[in-house]
Parts: sequence; C-alpha cells; structure tokens
Amino acid sequence: MRTLTQVDYLALWESGRTLHPIDQGLLAVETAFPESRGESVADWPLGRRNRALAELQCECFGPALSGWTACRQCGEKLEFKVDGRALAQTGAGEEAEAVQVAGCVFRPPTSRDLARIAVLPEAGDAARELLDICLVSREDTQRPPQWSEQEVDAVGERLALADPLAEILLYFKCPVCGESFEESLDLAAFLWSEFEGRAKRLLWDVHRLASAYGWSEAEVLGLSPARRNFYLEMVQP
Repeated sequence: MRTLTQVDYLALWESGRTLHPIDQGLLAVETAFPESRGESVADWPLGRRNRALAELQCECFGPALSGWTACRQCGEKLEFKVDGRALAQTGAGEEAEAVQVAGCVFRPPTSRDLARIAVLPEAGDAARELLDICLVSREDTQRPPQWSEQEVDAVGERLALADPLAEILLYFKCPVCGESFEESLDLAAFLWSEFEGRAKRLLWDVHRLASAYGWSEAEVLGLSPARRNFYLEMVQP
C-alpha cells in the first residue's frame, strides 16, 4: 500500500464521486494498492476487499471507525466504535474457500456479485439471486435450484465462516427501550465518506489561501500540513 498525497485525495474523490458505493470502494483499493493492478479487484472475495479497505482506513484516518445509528424501535441515537486494526487482521493470511451445502458447492461472493443484486429491492430475492450467482456445481443437475429460506440461511452461515470479513455486523441494544438489533457496516461507504470529507476540507483550504494570497491549487497543496494550517490561522476572519 502506498501513502496517499493531498493530490491523491482530491483526484480519488473527483474520479469516484458519482460512482456507486461498491465501485467507490474498488477505486480506493486500486488507487492505494499498486500491487492490485493487473488483477480484477471486483472479483476478490469480499473479505479480501474489506481487509484492504480496513488497512486503508487505518493508514489514512486512524484505526478508530466511529459513527452512529438510530434505534429501530424508538429512534434513539446509538453510537458505535470499531477497531480498524482488528478488522484488518480478521482472516488475514487465509484464503476464502468454496463451501458445500446440501449437495451444492458455492464460492464466496465478490463485489461484482453485489453489484448484480444491488438493483433488487427485496432482501430475500437478493439473497436467492446471490446463491444462484455463486453456485459452482450441484449434484442434482436436472432440477433447477429453488432455495428455501432454511437453505439460504444455511449457505449464508457457511459462507460467513469461510470468509469472516465478507459482512461486518454490529450489534446494538438500545438503553432507552431495550430493543436489540444488528446492522451491517458497509466499509466501502464508510471509508468513502471519510475521503469525501477530507477532499472537501482540502478544497476549502485551497479557496481560502488562494483568495488571501493568490496561490494556485498546486501551490497550496504543495505546502506541508503544518505550514498550511499556520497560514490558515493567519487568514482567519
């Protein structure tokens, strides 16, 4: 992984700001990990992609992933904090393998697979379609697969064990109403929001210093963070 410059942050944000969150995550990995070039990151198992995103989060913004959600029952604001270093180590050095359930073999899902089911409005339909996509082989080749809810759950559990970072689940218990629930942390979307915030702050810095001193964007971005912050303090209204 290479260290991103101020120019990299802006270029990454500008290139990806209109993309789907799945593609934004892939763009971030391809930008920060030169060794991924020549590979199709979209075809990486989700756990491998998420480990790369967790490493990038730690490198660029620190290991603490902090945010909040709302209780599904009463709407109370609930905060969370996740250790990005622990995420980056989950399943590290292990290769996600195919699983077998009820005579069918399934490979771990990828970002490309998620993109194919992203347009489906119903979670149940999306889960069944994902099974169809990830199906590698089955013993009964005469009968088209028609997945029951139990089969969907069984395959999901086995795939989660095979690729433990493919889905990051956060568990909440509301202190106000006692409601317990879980939510999935979309690491690509979370990291992209960090990139967007960094890029917009940089553009605001450029605007203020260019207005005060007549410097170009390249000249402002070429300053070290310490020097830029010092100049920003001097032009405070």
